[in-house]
Amino acid sequence: MNTNISALAVRPYELSDEEAVVALWNVAFPDPAPHNDPQTAIARKQEIQRELFFVATIEERLVGTALAGYDGHRGWVYSVAVDPECRRRGIGAMLMTRVESELACIGCPKLNLQVLASNSEVVAFYHRLGYHVEERVSMGKLLTGKTDR
Repeated sequence: MNTNISALAVRPYELSDEEAVVALWNVAFPDPAPHNDPQTAIARKQEIQRELFFVATIEERLVGTALAGYDGHRGWVYSVAVDPECRRRGIGAMLMTRVESELACIGCPKLNLQVLASNSEVVAFYHRLGYHVEERVSMGKLLTGKTDR
């Protein structure tokens, strides 16, 4: 696909973006846990800190997403996704720059993220952006009664 990267814009999510976001996430995250299905994640984000949900567009075509959150202690970023046909053009980096900027503006001192250890390409992407692996154990517990991931 030939895209004009100079027309790239990163802006807040709008309700009219839902169909395109769902389509992108179905490609970028093909096997989500049941509690992470796209429609549920989008609906939840619209209820909490909706201003920290960003999309990247090129000439009105949605090509990337990033969700962030801040709990007063640290920030988190989730669902950073770029259309496979548009990767390696700086879109993910621009989304992360926007996330970092918005979180810094509200006083967030530190940003965390999680990546599957087996996803070396994405780990390398975040290393290039200045992120480092921290010696932590990531733990989780589902509160919904579901038993999948």
